[in-house]
Amino acid sequence: MSTLDLKVTKRQVEGKKVKQLRRDGITPAHLFGPEIESVAIQVDTPTLKRMLGEAGHTKLINLQIAREKSPRTVMVREVQIDSLKDEVLHVDFYQVQLTVNIKVDVPIILVGDSAAAKAKGNTLVQELNELTIECLPANIPSTIEVDVTPLVTADLMVRVKDIQVAKDVTILNDPDVVVARIAIEVVEKVVEKPKAEGEAEGEAPAEGEEAEAKKEPAEKAERSEKKE
Repeated sequence: MSTLDLKVTKRQVEGKKVKQLRRDGITPAHLFGPEIESVAIQVDTPTLKRMLGEAGHTKLINLQIAREKSPRTVMVREVQIDSLKDEVLHVDFYQVQLTVNIKVDVPIILVGDSAAAKAKGNTLVQELNELTIECLPANIPSTIEVDVTPLVTADLMVRVKDIQVAKDVTILNDPDVVVARIAIEVVEKVVEKPKAEGEAEGEAPAEGEEAEAKKEPAEKAERSEKKE
């Protein structure tokens, strides 16, 4: 597994005073890990941003602290970002032990072509975006590819138990969790409501109405005869 290099210096400024560091183009950071004392550090912001884009949360970093003889092997554990300004506020680095397994979340990338997803009205849906694994730091993959080619019909799914990883990597997720599936578009049918009684075209008049209609001409004829 390839590693990245990052140079930092120890930080004396803490608390609210770190705002001035950010204005000067320096990002406050913190280093911690098992069997070491935590260290407050600081790093050039443009350099840090480039490194974060390459490292993510899965790549090993050779962290060289000024005046220390040897670099420390670390990973990015947490990044605090100001979402409004899109600025990095703080970074936590975790110093790993190369001979001890570590748990980490690795991004899942869907690859391949699903015949079912190409059908009209169907959509390929990724239900799980990261896979939690355990392995030695040097064996951490940057991403895990999941092939969706087996999804030839809409009733099929890819589950965690279907994912293939290296022998020295252990998957910690529930094996039955769905990773990818096919969503089928549901088309609603418009059903016409039946017309109310008496609204149908050409509907015959009710018996009472028909009798009343016949009665009126007869009464008029009778009144005419009496007048004569």
